[in-house]
Amino acid sequence: MTSLVKDLSDGVKLIQLMEIMGDTSLGRYNKNPRMRIQKAENVNLALEFITSRGVKLTNIGPEDIIDGNLKLILGMIWTLILRFTIADISEEGLSAKEGLLLWCQRKTVPYKEVDVQDFSYSWSDGLALCALIHCHRPDLLDYDKLDKSDRHRNTQLAFDVAAEHLGIPPLLEVADLCDSHKPDERSVMTYIASFFHAFSTMDQAETVSRRIEKFADLMQSIWLLGSLSDIQDHWLSVKFAGTYADVKKHKAEFASYKQTKKRAWVTEKQDVATLFGNVQTKLKTYRLREYVPPAGLTLQDVDDAWKALLSSEARWSKAINAQIREIQEFLRKKFADKAHEFERRLHTVSSELSTIEGPLEEQQREVERLQTRIPALSEALLQVESIEAECVAAKVEENDYTVFTCQDLEFELELVIQSIAKKIAFIDNQIVSRNMTNLTPAQLEQFESTFRYFDRDETNTLSQSEMVAAMASFGIIYPDEDVDIIYDQLLQDYGAVTFEAFINLLVDITEDQTSPDQLREAFQGVAGNKPYVTELDLRLASLPPSAIEYLREVMPTTQNEVGEPEFDYEAWLDRVFE
Repeated sequence: MTSLVKDLSDGVKLIQLMEIMGDTSLGRYNKNPRMRIQKAENVNLALEFITSRGVKLTNIGPEDIIDGNLKLILGMIWTLILRFTIADISEEGLSAKEGLLLWCQRKTVPYKEVDVQDFSYSWSDGLALCALIHCHRPDLLDYDKLDKSDRHRNTQLAFDVAAEHLGIPPLLEVADLCDSHKPDERSVMTYIASFFHAFSTMDQAETVSRRIEKFADLMQSIWLLGSLSDIQDHWLSVKFAGTYADVKKHKAEFASYKQTKKRAWVTEKQDVATLFGNVQTKLKTYRLREYVPPAGLTLQDVDDAWKALLSSEARWSKAINAQIREIQEFLRKKFADKAHEFERRLHTVSSELSTIEGPLEEQQREVERLQTRIPALSEALLQVESIEAECVAAKVEENDYTVFTCQDLEFELELVIQSIAKKIAFIDNQIVSRNMTNLTPAQLEQFESTFRYFDRDETNTLSQSEMVAAMASFGIIYPDEDVDIIYDQLLQDYGAVTFEAFINLLVDITEDQTSPDQLREAFQGVAGNKPYVTELDLRLASLPPSAIEYLREVMPTTQNEVGEPEFDYEAWLDRVFE
C-alpha cells in the first residue's frame, strides 16, 4: 500500500486487511469494483465486520472512505490498532497503554541510560529500543559498546535488527523519533507493541520449556529406581534361542546398554544425591525441618538398588558368555561329526576303487557305479562347508575334535574324482589295446604313454593341437591343409579323438604310409645323418614344442663334451618297433 486515501477507497484492501487481522474470511465481495455502488458494498462489508468485533466507529461511513476523508480514515486505523494490536496487552493487572508502558519499564530498568516514562520523548535517542532488544536477545547487539550520544545510529541499528532478526517491520523513520519536536505517541505505541508481541511469545516459550524441562527432570529421578528394576526383570525373562546370531544380538544389546542407558543412570544417580544434599543444606540454612524421603526412595534405597543392578549385570554377562561357549563347543562337535562322516564315505569309495578287479567290462561297470556316488559326496561337502561357515561366524578358531578342514576334504574329493576318471580312461584304453591284435605290447605301451602325455586335461581325448603334437612326436608331420581334414574325419568316425581313434590313426599311418625304416630316414634327415639329434635339430625341423618336450622325455640321452644332451633316436625306434 502506498496511500491510505487511494488504496482503501474501493474497499478491496480494507477487506483483505480485516481478513488478516481477524484471521477469517469475509465471504464474497467485488474484487474489481468499477462503480461507486460496488465500492460502497465492499467498504460497508468491512465496516460491518469491524463493528461485529466490538469496535465502535464514530462518525464514519462508507462514503468517507470512498471519498478519501483522511482524518476519519486515520481515526479508523488507530481504532483498529488499539483493538487488534494493543488491547490484548496486559502487565500486572494493567491493560493496553498502561500495561505496555509498565512492560517497557520493567525490561529496561537495568540500563542506566534508559528512562521510559511515555511513548514519545523516552524513545527519541534509540537507547530504549536497543535496551529492549538486548534484554531479550543479547546475541543480536552489544549494548555496552553503543555510542550513547549517536541517537540516529542507535535508532537505525534497532530498526535494522528488529526487521532482520525479529520480523518487526520498520513502521517509523529514524527522523520520526530523533528529529521530531515530539514523537507521535500513537505511532510509537504501535511500533513498541510489535516488540511486546514478539518478545512475550519468546518469554512464554522459554517459560513453558523450563517448566517441561524441570518436570522431566523430576519424573526421571522418580523413575530411576523403576528403570533399574525393569532392566533386571528383562534379563531374567530372556530365553536364548540356541544360535550364535541370537546370543550375539544379546551381547551387542548389553554392550549398548552399558555405553548409553547405564551411563545416563550413573549421572542421574549422582544428580539425585547432589540434589538431596543441596535440599538438606538449604533447609538447615533457613532453620526448616529436615526433608525425609518417602519409604523406598531414600539414598540408601538407591544405593541398594544400584548394587542389585551390578550383581544382575554380572550374572547376565556370565550367562551370555556361557551361552557363547556352549554354542562354540556344539559347532566344533557338529563340524567334526560331519567331516568324519564325509571322510569315511570318501574313503569307502576310494577303497572300492582300488580293489576293483576281474574282466575289463565288469571293472568298467563297477567304476561307472562308483562315479554315480560323486554328486552325493559333493552335496555332503556343501553341508560341511555350511557348518564351517557357522564356526567362522561364531569365532571358532580351533577344533580338538578333528584334524580335517573343508580344504582338506575338498582336496581329497577332487583326488577321488580324478582317480575315477583315470580308472575309466585306463579301462577303456585297455579294452582298445586288447582288441588291437596287430600291434606288439611294446607298441601299445608306447602309444598309450604318448596319448596320456598329450591328454593334459585328462579327458581321455585329444584336441586338434594335442593330436598334431602327439603325431609329430612320432615324426609324423601333416601339412596344414590336411590337419583339419584328418581331425574332422576322426570326429565323424569316433565322436572325438579317443585313445582308440589315436591308435587306429597311428596304425594306419605306420602300416600304410610310414614304415620303421621311413621313420628312421626321417630322423636321420632331421639329425643331418648324425646317430643322434639335438633339441636344436628338433626345433629347426619345426616340430611343435609339446612334441619336442615329449621326445626329450622318451628318447635315451647322452651328454657331449660341452654338456649338451644328445638324443639316441636309433635306440628309441628299435624299442618302439621291436
